Amino acid sequence: MKTIVFTLIFVGSALATPSEGAEGELALGPTDQTFGETATFATQPTGIWQGEVGEGFRPGVQTLSLEAGGAGGFAAFGGRQAHDFALNSLSYGYMLGKVAGEGHWYRGNWEIRGELFGGLQVSPSRDWLVGLTPHLRYNFATGTRWIPFADLGAGVSATDIGPPDASGTFEFNLQANTGVHWFMRDNLALTLEVGYMHLSCAGIHTPNLGINTVKGLFGVTWFF
Repeated sequence: MKTIVFTLIFVGSALATPSEGAEGELALGPTDQTFGETATFATQPTGIWQGEVGEGFRPGVQTLSLEAGGAGGFAAFGGRQAHDFALNSLSYGYMLGKVAGEGHWYRGNWEIRGELFGGLQVSPSRDWLVGLTPHLRYNFATGTRWIPFADLGAGVSATDIGPPDASGTFEFNLQANTGVHWFMRDNLALTLEVGYMHLSCAGIHTPNLGINTVKGLFGVTWFF
């Protein structure tokens, strides 16, 4: 009987006395890793940037730009007249992937863009111009709110500019541009770009001397 009582007292004491740490506090089991994983997931970037502002765009970020400006012509590469234009431009872009060139000065994002532009020739005559051009752009990741870019484009145009430099309605357009975005907000930037634009029909009709201009555009770009 004494043995049974002693056994019950010993078992009860073991159940009633929890394991204590060095400070007399309860010793807890291993930390639940699920909480840590959830916290880590919650800190992942959710905006347009891969990290902080200027550190490069996330894959799939889209852009919408509205710009206005002009182009000054020059007689060169066979062209006989200087053609001056007032221009408007609307473009849509899509970031093709993650930041390229990590660890290098040229790190940045590739962007494919589609541009619809139009305007009026103001000299040497009053004529209209519209065009549709796909571009391939590279946006440099500077780590600041200033994001320089450079792009190339080739598309089609329609105009009523005629001889001696153009043959009529259908013309191709070639473009090479550079510029900069300045981010007023994390997803809204002022955009300034300058570039070269060439118009010709690639010999489909005559004459095909070509129109050459240097253009400048200023506007806003929304990133989403």
